[in-house]
Amino acid sequence: MRIPDELVKKLLKLTNKISPDELKSLVEQAEHEHKSLQSIILKSNLLTEPQLTQLYSHEIDVPFANIVANDIDPETLQLIPERVARKYRSIAFSIDEDNVVFVAMEDPDDIQAINFIQKQMGRPIRVHIATSHAIQAAIDLYSGENVSDELAKVITDEDKETVDEVVAQEDVAEDSPIAKTLNLIIDYGIKTRASDIHIEPREDGVMVRYRVDGVLHEANKLPRKVLAALISRIKILANLKIDEHRAPQDGRFKISVNDHGYALRVSTLPIVDGEKVVIRILDESSKSITLEQLGYWGEPLLILQHAIKQPHGLILVTGPTGSGKSTSLFSVLSSLNSPTVNISTIEDPVEYKVIGANQTQINPVAGMTFASGLRSLLRQDPNIIMVGEVRDKETADLAVQAALTGHLVFSTLHTNDAATCLPRLIDMDVEPFLIASTVRVVVGQRLVRHLCMDCRVEYIPDSSALQRIMSAFKINAESDVARINQLEKEAIDSGLGVNEQDKNPENSKTMSSTEKTIKRLWKANPEGCSHCGNSGYIGRFGVYEVLPVTEGIQKLIMTSATSEAISKQAVIDGMVTMTMDGLIKALRGETSIEEVMRVISDEV
Repeated sequence: MRIPDELVKKLLKLTNKISPDELKSLVEQAEHEHKSLQSIILKSNLLTEPQLTQLYSHEIDVPFANIVANDIDPETLQLIPERVARKYRSIAFSIDEDNVVFVAMEDPDDIQAINFIQKQMGRPIRVHIATSHAIQAAIDLYSGENVSDELAKVITDEDKETVDEVVAQEDVAEDSPIAKTLNLIIDYGIKTRASDIHIEPREDGVMVRYRVDGVLHEANKLPRKVLAALISRIKILANLKIDEHRAPQDGRFKISVNDHGYALRVSTLPIVDGEKVVIRILDESSKSITLEQLGYWGEPLLILQHAIKQPHGLILVTGPTGSGKSTSLFSVLSSLNSPTVNISTIEDPVEYKVIGANQTQINPVAGMTFASGLRSLLRQDPNIIMVGEVRDKETADLAVQAALTGHLVFSTLHTNDAATCLPRLIDMDVEPFLIASTVRVVVGQRLVRHLCMDCRVEYIPDSSALQRIMSAFKINAESDVARINQLEKEAIDSGLGVNEQDKNPENSKTMSSTEKTIKRLWKANPEGCSHCGNSGYIGRFGVYEVLPVTEGIQKLIMTSATSEAISKQAVIDGMVTMTMDGLIKALRGETSIEEVMRVISDEV
């Protein structure tokens, strides 16, 4: 859908969200970048695509269809053949009582397409307008969700005699069955929102598994004969050595799916049964999200926002691999990004692109390590520095020195919680007084799965369930329950778990706790629904603890106190621990108690 610039101006004026000067600035930006005003508006987040499409629908008097692809009946979808749907960007999504077919189109002014679809179906239709993303999601349904069936069509029996170790050039060509197989595997990973694809050799075949929302799922099994050619095809794309099978290799390549850019990070590893490959899927076109959207709320959010606005200091994010540390830093750096500051990063690897920032990939072979890269960055006149990870004493010393000399420094550290981070720096032989004077805030985090809002189950916990929760979360006194109740009130005030689009919005503002007990909780529907792929969960978000280095914490650092002593002092100072944050989010219906306990099992 391409809306003329003049009409976009008119629609913007109707919203009363923008001043004439701001509109003039956006028009100048569109002209300077040689882009449509529509794309500039969407990029700047002034309006979402559904909001802009809805305004346009009112202007042209065509009803807007808020389509959820998984809710479309398959038989209705098939009323328009796939080739027609793709060509005209149109899908059938409903049928009314008079047997009229509701058709959603990206461009409802395409009279030729409407006439063709009408003739194709031989029955009355009613045209609606929908967003490009909604229509594409519906078109993707034509391919079906059973990747095993699709792969079976591609991998024929004609090359059963293929020798596992011998790969001919035609086996890995662009139009070969192996290339099509890899395309299907990657496409399925993108459609299922997988973060990683695991291709694992076994004695009797090749297992393909997908990590979705942090959990690995077996998808299908390929014949063993395709392994060598499949690995070679991946290596060609990732610019790796095809004939190297004894050493691990790392590479990356890019693909575009439905005009959506993805970067694929490839890691190969020799194992007993052959070479294993893991492909990390990174959505390059994803926009930075706010700290609130990541799951920060209340006092912890205010503490972090205050810390990142300071002119200098060290801010550390901790957690295990895959806990969302890079995403948190990407969100923070994007919020600080402006033409007036110089943001420089040294990363391994560069996962997210920050427009306007100077991002450097480490290369140990060329002598570019975190320490040497950071030393060079300090000569590049930076205001804000991000070091991907503090791994050794040299990097830690340089990060602390950078914070002392007027730079705002962000980095990550692999520890289980925020409090353990500070003794870990002391273990790296960083002077305690330097840690106390430079570290502003330490954030500990994990990722938990988000309950599907369409099928989650509300329930009242019985006495045994309450006892289990009290024990797991170390809730020992009535004052602890009162504290939980107060935190839930703050969470509601911050908008956590409040859904204005809910069928009953007031229900989402209702407290789940009292000053004496927990009165309701939510859990995943064991059968799930079409929206969440029958898992009961969809997507992930963070549970956090934000530890500010207060005067009390500084005194403990100076005496090289243990992480337990630091954690106790932080709680006395008002820190909301990760387990408590998870419990509050469970009370707000964002996740389940079981999910919080699964992820933070070492603490609850």
